[in-house]
Amino acid sequence: MRLRCRELKFYAAVFAFKPPTFKRYFITGLLIWVPLVITVWVLSMIINVMDQSLLLLPQAIHPKNLIGFNIPGVGAALTLATIFVSGVLATNLIGEKLWRSWEQLLARIPVVNALYNAVKQVSDTLLSPNGNAFRKALLVEYPRKGSWTIAFLTGKPGGDVANHLQGSYVSVYVPTTPNPTSGFFLMMKSEEVVELKISVDEALKYIVSMGVVPPKPKPTRLATTSAKAHDAASPASSSQTQTPGNS
Repeated sequence: MRLRCRELKFYAAVFAFKPPTFKRYFITGLLIWVPLVITVWVLSMIINVMDQSLLLLPQAIHPKNLIGFNIPGVGAALTLATIFVSGVLATNLIGEKLWRSWEQLLARIPVVNALYNAVKQVSDTLLSPNGNAFRKALLVEYPRKGSWTIAFLTGKPGGDVANHLQGSYVSVYVPTTPNPTSGFFLMMKSEEVVELKISVDEALKYIVSMGVVPPKPKPTRLATTSAKAHDAASPASSSQTQTPGNS
């Protein structure tokens, strides 16, 4: 009788077991390969664009003419080396004078002057280590009351625009999802925006993933204070516990 009961339990466990379906295996495979393929695809596009710098060199010294075949990434390495050397030269006195002379030359060309100055102002604002553009993630009420989205602080209104705004305003950029390169430029009151305690990278991941990948929660100040108080109280309580034993 006991053997019969064991056999029944065994068959019940076997029939109750549901092996993973094809759909589960397929989705698991997608989760593995999709990020890898997209990463490789983006990197290959960037390397292919940077490899175009080889066109500035004579054909005789191209890798294909020297060793018989192309080497992917040579142009990318050349581009990075050129950028690095340009930065080194521009930081010394002679390089700075040469750069100013080059900018003065460009300033004399009507169409090039307007385009170059516009691009230079944007790049200086975005890439300058002392700038505040895209250094903070904000929470703003947009596009209607009660609806919130993530934005980035780009600065403060200036010029004649600031003369028509009463109070303290900030300039923000509200990106779209999943493509954050397009978005909306807004000027909002300082008290109407909430500064988030997350990095710009975390905010971008949150936007690109359409809210699927939220920022990692950080411990609050109250929790941190409680943990420190508990750690400080632990040695005192242990010493009090050991005192009666020692006596």
